[in-house]
Amino acid sequence: MKLYKEFFRYVIPSMLAFALSGLYGVIDGFFLGNAMGDAALAAINVAYPITAFVQALGTGIGMGGAVQYTIHKAQKKKEEAAKCLGVTLLLLVGSGVVMTPILLFFNVPMLKALGLQGELLHLGHEYITWIAIGTMFQILGTGLVPFMRNLGNAYISTIAMIIGAMFNITFDYLLIWVFRQGMKGAAIASVMGQVAAFLISIGYVIWKKERIIIKRISFSLVKKIGFVACSPFGLSFAPNITLILVNLNAVTYGGEFAVTCYAPISYITYTVMLLLQGISDGCQPLVSMFYGKGEGDEARKVYRMSRDFSVVVGILFMIAVIWQGRWVVGIFGSSGEVTEYVLQVLPVFLIGMAFSGLSRAAISYFYATEKNMRAYILIYGEAILLAILLFIIPRTIGITGTWISIMLSQILIAVLSQFMLKVKQKNLP
Repeated sequence: MKLYKEFFRYVIPSMLAFALSGLYGVIDGFFLGNAMGDAALAAINVAYPITAFVQALGTGIGMGGAVQYTIHKAQKKKEEAAKCLGVTLLLLVGSGVVMTPILLFFNVPMLKALGLQGELLHLGHEYITWIAIGTMFQILGTGLVPFMRNLGNAYISTIAMIIGAMFNITFDYLLIWVFRQGMKGAAIASVMGQVAAFLISIGYVIWKKERIIIKRISFSLVKKIGFVACSPFGLSFAPNITLILVNLNAVTYGGEFAVTCYAPISYITYTVMLLLQGISDGCQPLVSMFYGKGEGDEARKVYRMSRDFSVVVGILFMIAVIWQGRWVVGIFGSSGEVTEYVLQVLPVFLIGMAFSGLSRAAISYFYATEKNMRAYILIYGEAILLAILLFIIPRTIGITGTWISIMLSQILIAVLSQFMLKVKQKNLP
């Protein structure tokens, strides 16, 4: 019973935090779709993976450092834990310094590669230009959230995300609906939300007087954090890899109409993927702690709780969206034609969501216990498998094959994850 209590003490705030982080894109889509119509909704949907890459970079580095921090804490290595916090902060700042000019000066080629052209390219360029200016805050904001959970207060991370989301909503309303700033306003609103989350996060670290060591940092520690970071980065960015592949495929087999229809679908499915990631990442501190102590049975118990809860959440979300589908799709201000088509194909996507909980729980278990290669195979294997299916199936049955390919890739990766968990590996806790 005590383990269940600890599990939900970490997982529920984490779910809320990730759901709120996903609201940044959804909120922008809501305000823009209702203010500017289908074109703005399609543009931000195609351009959003660039923003998501920045946020996933912060999440990956932050989680990579948090895993190492927790393991060293469990092993009573306080100096090494302090070094983990120090090197993570340096990596986050360094990433912000590198990414800002890249996004600022090269966003147009990126947007063209994602399939934007004409009016949609102009709208996407305006959005990403302003996102680029706030890159540092987005990386630091998302990167510090995992540390707050591992520092022993999961609710602070949720509070930071709630306040950040409130800032985002407020500035979206003012800049898009009141002052008519369009894409520029949506981007500034997103950045302001991350600024608020960052200030709360760094304020908590300072208030807690957590020891930070930025001297005598070894390359081996940087490498360890980097190896772990690749998994949560990929897990955070995975829905956007799907978004990129599907948008490119949809343009080919369904034109701009298919891309516009996929926008509300992607928002809906992205929300449930974030909830599932919240569950898996929320249990990470417990899994890493038991792993660091050498208590493999307890680590496996936490994994099984994460797996079962993820499946239940996925199924409940599927039922809720099918029940209230028209209302959910209508939130984004889509035209009647778009709404009707989305309602027809939405069940295909929701079936895949029910399986995704299995793979997400397994991935988190692997990287929380430093079994990074297995996590890599599942995370990046899903993207590769989807690319293969998109190359084959739509050629036969058109745009319907695009939607079916997504569902099949999720089901197959879920099956693979369960197989990998049954394969014995030396030192697997």
